[in-house]
Amino acid sequence: MTTPAQWVAGSRPRTLPAAVAPVAAGTGAAVGLGAVAPGRAVLALVVALALQVGVNYANDYSDGVRGTDRDRVGPVRLVGQGLASPRAVLTATVLAFAVAALAGLVLVALSGTWWLLLVGALCVVAAWTYTGGPRPYGYAGLGEVVVFVFFGLVAVLGTTWTQALALDAGGVAAAVALGAVAAALLVVNNLRDIPTDTVAGKRTLAVALGDARTRRLFVGLLAVPVPAVLLAATTSGWGALLALLAVPAALPPARAVLRGDTGRDLVAPLGGTGRYLLLLGLGLGSGLALT
Repeated sequence: MTTPAQWVAGSRPRTLPAAVAPVAAGTGAAVGLGAVAPGRAVLALVVALALQVGVNYANDYSDGVRGTDRDRVGPVRLVGQGLASPRAVLTATVLAFAVAALAGLVLVALSGTWWLLLVGALCVVAAWTYTGGPRPYGYAGLGEVVVFVFFGLVAVLGTTWTQALALDAGGVAAAVALGAVAAALLVVNNLRDIPTDTVAGKRTLAVALGDARTRRLFVGLLAVPVPAVLLAATTSGWGALLALLAVPAALPPARAVLRGDTGRDLVAPLGGTGRYLLLLGLGLGSGLALT
């Protein structure tokens, strides 16, 4: 029987900053635009966390039944390691998506932005088809692009819009910054898995680029927030510069990747990138709220 600790590990908590950071930044941008709606911010956070957990379980299920998780290193794979049945993980996936859908429905109703229901549906489809379905886009090297769009642009700007019913250039810059680092999370994860993904026929962007270019891409994505924060500061107020305090957190994962760490040694950079993302989101949220 799968233990609670294994279910928690299978949800891949190191990736959860990708859900918290954009909501923090989007809420800060909304406050900067004159909107204070803590209830809607909490609902946005529930949506983001439930979607992140859902996509993690969905990936575990789909990769597990395909056999691509059999020899992986890194986080727990519930199906691949035989810790839970495929049916149980699929059920957990559906439950997570249901929580996200319910919270999203309430958020849309409160904000009166019914067109966002379509965006929410697209989020669930994107979460499932990353590794699920007949033609998963994660197997075609498109995962990072979709992460940038949904965990950057959609998450930040959607959070802001449901609270303020408006957007500004600072919020867009924050969305770009966080989307880039969220994509970097996937890059370092897939960098670690290049050997096993290659054998399994999973052609991620990392497999397509190769080891050396993937490492350079990772560091480049970590650097994107610097000009983005400067743009946010010049357009929405200098308070956004608070987010630059997060930049030192990018240095340890960048060093580890550039020196050629592989396998289990890349688990720490994955966690470090998550911390950088969280600090960046909190910094942008605080800074934009002060504008």
